[in-house]
Amino acid sequence: MNFIISAVTDIGIKKNTNQDSFNARVLTTKQGKMVFAVLCDGMGGLSKGEVASASVVNAFCKWVEMRLPVLCESEITDSNISSEWIDIATEYNKKIKIYGKKCGIVNGLGTTLTAMLLTENRYYIINVGDTRAYEIIDKVSLLTKDQTIVAKEVELGYITEEQAKNDVRRNVLLQCIGASDEVYPDFFSGDIKQNAVYMLCSDGFRHEITNTEIYRYLNPNVMLDADGMKKNIETLIEINKQRKEQDNISVITVRTF
Repeated sequence: MNFIISAVTDIGIKKNTNQDSFNARVLTTKQGKMVFAVLCDGMGGLSKGEVASASVVNAFCKWVEMRLPVLCESEITDSNISSEWIDIATEYNKKIKIYGKKCGIVNGLGTTLTAMLLTENRYYIINVGDTRAYEIIDKVSLLTKDQTIVAKEVELGYITEEQAKNDVRRNVLLQCIGASDEVYPDFFSGDIKQNAVYMLCSDGFRHEITNTEIYRYLNPNVMLDADGMKKNIETLIEINKQRKEQDNISVITVRTF
């Protein structure tokens, strides 16, 4: 399996700081090539939201550097990835909460989290909040579940998907790292596909565009090299901004061959 990565972030049209943080890298391991990507959308007073998001990104990057090589010496399984990643999320929920209190921010400092490891056979994803992971092949498939009030109400049948799109509570999270008493991350895994695009995005990327538009610009047939991938992402970001999206916008794409 071969991989190409492209990533773009944009402060957007309203905010003074970009509180999104991310990292994406192709890895050469004893078990073949892999890709690790992580994207966090921070929230909090002044510039503190970017501190929260960057701290979690850095923690997962440290895991890649320190723990992943050890796992590659033996065996990578759903259970060992899940347990170690959940431990990181739990640890940083406590650390960010303590930091927030020191800064005088009580229950208002935190970050979402979506991290993904692609091996030659499997994908592994952890998710807290409403940052998303997608798989794009012949359609746009959502791999994660939003941890939001409206997503829960859709799941319970209280409102429809269409109603959720315009609900004023659509950004209200059920939990996030740093602002929850406890975090309960979702973990997803599955078989990786060749000739596919895997995408992580902050919620600012997806509110004002449709899955049809995402597929048009990010399907595998038009995502063939890093420069072209970047231009396609930038086109969708500009469409979001033209439609008055208020949030920071960040996207990571991985093309598999």
